[in-house]
Formats: sequence, C-alpha cells, structure tokens
Amino acid sequence: MQKPLATLPEWLREDVNTLWEYHDLGHPHSRCEVGIGLGSHDLGVAVHTSRLYHLGLFPLIVFTGAKTPTTADVFPRGEAVHYREHAIGLGVPESAILVETRARNTGDNIAFTRDLLAGLGLHPRTVMLVCKPYHQRRAYATCRKLWPEVEVRCAAQSLSLEEYVGHIGDADRVLNMLVGDTQRITEYAERGFAVPQVVPPRVRQAYERLVDAGYTERLV
Repeated sequence: MQKPLATLPEWLREDVNTLWEYHDLGHPHSRCEVGIGLGSHDLGVAVHTSRLYHLGLFPLIVFTGAKTPTTADVFPRGEAVHYREHAIGLGVPESAILVETRARNTGDNIAFTRDLLAGLGLHPRTVMLVCKPYHQRRAYATCRKLWPEVEVRCAAQSLSLEEYVGHIGDADRVLNMLVGDTQRITEYAERGFAVPQVVPPRVRQAYERLVDAGYTERLV
C-alpha cells in the first residue's frame, strides 16, 4: 500500500492529522543542561539539535543510536555517528558532542544516555529530548519512567504533516510509524516501559480507523 498523502480519503486525512497533533507536545523551548538527539531514520533530528545548540539552549549534545536493520541503509556507521558528523558539518564543535552507539530503542536511548553521562560525572537536572515530531509523546513518557529525577522537555522540527511527509519522502512509512507510536503510548505503559498518558476518545477512534484501513506494519 503506497498511497501518497494527497490521495488519501478526506476522512483518513483527518484521522492522521488527529494523531499527528496528539503526539506534538508543544513544549516551550527553555535552556537545558543537555540536548539529547534520539537516533532514527530522520536526519532532521540532527539538524534540529544543531539549530537548538546554536540558539544557546544547551551547551552539550548527546546523540544516541546504534546501527539497526531499519536504518543501516541510510546510516551504515550507526545513527549517532552519522548525526554527530552532520552536526559538526553544521558548525557544532566536536567538543560539544558525545555519542552513545548501543541504543536500539527509545528505552535504550534514555537509559544508556543517562549512564553515559553518569560515567563522566554528569548528573543533569534538565534535559531536552530532540526527536521526530510524532515521537515526542512516547519519548517523554519513556524518560519520565526511566529517568524520573530529571526535568524533561521535548523538541522536534516544526513541520506540518504534509511538510514532514515531503521531508521523508514516503507517506506510507510515516503513517505506519505514526499509528505504531500511538499504539505504543498505551501498550508500553502497560508493559512498564513508560508512564501512562491520557489518550482522548477521538485519538483512540482515529487510531482504530487507521488500523482498520491497513496501517499495521509498525504495530507490536
């Protein structure tokens, strides 16, 4: 099923936008001790982390992410390594970047970054998670579970759904990931991986209709 976003029925477009808006936490930008770029297939995370660094929102960056089956073709040396290289190309000093290269999921991203910093004698009180737009809510809930002593904010590129699909170039992939992340909000809280989040009825109904429409590739 490779449907360009523009060809989706209007009722499905509304449901997709409902999920898109649900995952955007809208946290205000404030200065933090560490910016953490969560690895993925989206190089925009490295771009946005670099931008926030240059704006003075944090003095230290940790890029976290291993080489995984879903990103190896794009980042053959690993997500964090490629993010670091791109950030340096955007003018971020090498001395301001740490890399964590073992994480293969969001829980790993948080736990391994926490441990990396602690091993260096760093125990931040405030962190900013920089991630894909639709990953914000799950990243936040995971951090609150695994690293409850820090104050956490999330940040992502400010893009509409249409702009983001254009950036990634694959509507089908984005929609499947969006549906999968919505399922994980409830599923991972039940498994103890994240703190519970409120899922409004309209969000749950939109999710169920998209599952019925066949967007199931990223369900757990």
